[in-house]
Order: sequence, then structure tokens, then C-alpha cells
Amino acid sequence: MSYRTEKSESEWRAELSADQYAVLREAATERPWTGELLDESRAGLYACAACGNELFKSGTKFDSHCGWPSFYESVRPEAVELIEDRTHGMVRTEVRCAQCGSHLGHVFPDGFGTPTGDRYCMNSIALTFTPEES
Repeated sequence: MSYRTEKSESEWRAELSADQYAVLREAATERPWTGELLDESRAGLYACAACGNELFKSGTKFDSHCGWPSFYESVRPEAVELIEDRTHGMVRTEVRCAQCGSHLGHVFPDGFGTPTGDRYCMNSIALTFTPEES
């Protein structure tokens, strides 16, 4: 797939921390309950840490008790790319940034009590947060 933001792997390595690179470019997963944005509760916007693409509004964030920031929908359907993931002996749906192709996390159909029934389980390190101005 061709993305709007395309860089060489050496460019990504130069711009991202080692931990960000592992998650965003190599599809690693940060340890649960360790992400800086897990308990973020202010109003604002979450974006891709690699390219700045707007991904989630704070109003769609909910506490799923899974150890990672969870959202029930993206800011717009075309903001993310959903890909079948058959790694680790299971079938899941990977969520990537539609602008740069970076790995963000996975979406699961177990967001019970949410308007969509979905749980976008995102790596905190894959996101930036910009609070709304008062």
C-alpha cells in the first residue's frame, strides 16, 4: 500500500525513540499499564506519534481495564487502516495509521456498552495527545 507519508526505515529510526520504533514500525506492544496516556482524561485529540495524523477524540476513550488506552471509534473511518493479523497463533485485526502505515494496536469486537461495540486497544507510545484549549 502507498501511504501519504513515506520515509525510509533509517529516517524513521532517526525520528523515533527506540521504543517508539519497535511499536510503530515493527508492531511490538508496550507493556500493559505502563503507557503515559492510559489515564489521560482531559478533553482533546489523539494523533499518530509518527506522522501526526488525527486518530481519536477524547470523547470516544473509555476504561476497558485492559492496560492500554481504549477507544470505541476512530475520528473518521479513513484515519486508520484495519488489517487481518494472524501472528501469535490467533486471528486479530491490526490497526495502522492510514497516513504513514505505523502500527497502533488492535481493534476487538468486545467493547460492550460502547456505541459501536468496538475496543480500539492502542499502544500509548504510538499516540500523542493534544488537550483542547479552554
